[in-house]
Amino acid sequence: MTAIATGIFKQLVAKKQSALGTKASAASAQLFRRVTSTIDLNKATYTSAEIRPSQMRSDMRHGVRSVSGTISGELSPGTYQGFTESILRAAFASVSAYNAGTDVTASATAPHFTDASGGFITAGLKVGMVGRWTGFAGAGATDNNGRNFLITVLTATEMSGVFLDGTAVVADAAADDVTFTPVGKYCAVPTTGHTRDYWTIEHSFTDLDLSEQFTDCAISSMAVRLPATGMATVDFSVMGLNMDTSSGASAPYFTSPTAASTTGTLAAVNGALYVEGVAIGTITGMDFTIAGNHSTPGGVVGSNVDPDIFPGAIDVSGNMTVLFSSATMRDYFVNETEVEVIAAFTTDNTATADFQVWNFPRVKVGGASKDDGEKGLTMTMPFVALENVNAATGTIATVAWVQDSDAA
Repeated sequence: MTAIATGIFKQLVAKKQSALGTKASAASAQLFRRVTSTIDLNKATYTSAEIRPSQMRSDMRHGVRSVSGTISGELSPGTYQGFTESILRAAFASVSAYNAGTDVTASATAPHFTDASGGFITAGLKVGMVGRWTGFAGAGATDNNGRNFLITVLTATEMSGVFLDGTAVVADAAADDVTFTPVGKYCAVPTTGHTRDYWTIEHSFTDLDLSEQFTDCAISSMAVRLPATGMATVDFSVMGLNMDTSSGASAPYFTSPTAASTTGTLAAVNGALYVEGVAIGTITGMDFTIAGNHSTPGGVVGSNVDPDIFPGAIDVSGNMTVLFSSATMRDYFVNETEVEVIAAFTTDNTATADFQVWNFPRVKVGGASKDDGEKGLTMTMPFVALENVNAATGTIATVAWVQDSDAA
């Protein structure tokens, strides 16, 4: 009986190339988790327009080759680090731990942590970052140490925010030698020095011993959906130049790839959404798309493969759905007020849960339409994120950035 490929046996493996036109080497690739991957080869086709005595079409030809499709998955820390770097056109970077010494006072009310020496900004900390305190030995020793703390307001001397597991900050007088350590790494769209990545992506059909490698691929967009209930999801759109099957039919091209990540899946029910430093407890859903606006010339004379994939400007847009409970969110639209949006999501409710935090420092809301019916009314608020051209102290001059607890 003829074997038929089964999705459960298909493997998605990828690796960044060293350059355009250079297929990634076979070693040290990454095996990816997925829901689906629909990447495939396409060809333009041309049908003859001749009118013949037979009154039938006489020819059809294949033209320019291209690759397109979508990698869909459930969003989890660390899993899609490389693809995210390609979207944001930068590498993940770390922020060093800040040893504040004995000058920090903790308070149950904002500002939650006060540094008399004024070192928060010079340490490289930013609004939207998550870190963990260590060193409290007094009243706050149990509750303030070793928990994910999201910064929502920051000056040189004052830090306000929230522990993501819901624990309250406990007051503690300055005396203890304390340190604040950002968790994982962060990646932001830069103002200069943008990277330009190309990928070799393989579909390995292990039950057929067949393999297809898609070369010179660009990650062209990233769409994240954060429903009020259910798993957070992500879709990466892929554009590529060609498909290669030259590795033969006996084995996959990528040998011994790194195992897929095992981190938990993010869910909106575990986390927090802040607009202008204020927690919004009436959000019923959020989605956003980061689009690279890539394009190809659509064919050149003498080749059936385009010469390159060209990046465009980065556009960031999305939607928030909010239960209509006050004028505050509505008036961000009415008054064309620019706001900062921070979306932090964790894999569970523990003190050191894995997480991702997405930050949009300068957002304009484009609408506030309200539905109707015998229910709580919902307001739909489309938004656009813009370059943070006048970056305030403690923020990043970018359109979007993310911190990932498991970024390597």
